[in-house]
Amino acid sequence: MTQTVQASTIQIDELESSFGLQEIVDHQFFREWQDNLPEIGAWEKESLDRLKAGYLNLLKKPPFAENAIRMAVLHPLLFIAGFYLSPFTVKPEKSITIALNDGDGLIIEGRIDVLVFKEQFWLMVIETKRAGISLEAGIAQLLAYMRGTPNPEKPVFGLLTNGGHFVFAKLVHGETPQYALSDEFVLRRRENELYRVLIILKHLAQLI
Repeated sequence: MTQTVQASTIQIDELESSFGLQEIVDHQFFREWQDNLPEIGAWEKESLDRLKAGYLNLLKKPPFAENAIRMAVLHPLLFIAGFYLSPFTVKPEKSITIALNDGDGLIIEGRIDVLVFKEQFWLMVIETKRAGISLEAGIAQLLAYMRGTPNPEKPVFGLLTNGGHFVFAKLVHGETPQYALSDEFVLRRRENELYRVLIILKHLAQLI
């Protein structure tokens, strides 16, 4: 019997049992956030410093909703990364339905917060959470959306953020879909870890 659930309520064990999803802990599986990373310039660093300062200032005036995170942190970050320029397309709030190939079992419905295309290919699936919400609460939702890519022959990358924390994900399709996560980048640390987030975004943009 087919069961339809919202992506925001999905759990990782459901993805593993229904879609065969498998986490890979081998560091060699997801090298894209670690190797051959580009440099960023003085203008980019200055912009990211202002972005970090603005976010930390907003935290002093709660409540801080998901829409505010997208407006104050995510979209400026994507702008600095060049994702609003050709050949990229940024589409907010894309509805998606994911089902098993045989049409029976679990169907997941939801709305991707931000989807970045490079030409016709999904480059980056982005899920945002409200400030103060642990990223752990959004990992399964992000992976479910990534599972819905129309280009399963290529790896798809994801970014999960609550404004102050960032985690990247990689999903490879196949008989057994496999995924891995990056380290977590945190804005409260002394060094501005948005530098590393931007560097990884720019590197992933070059891969497809």
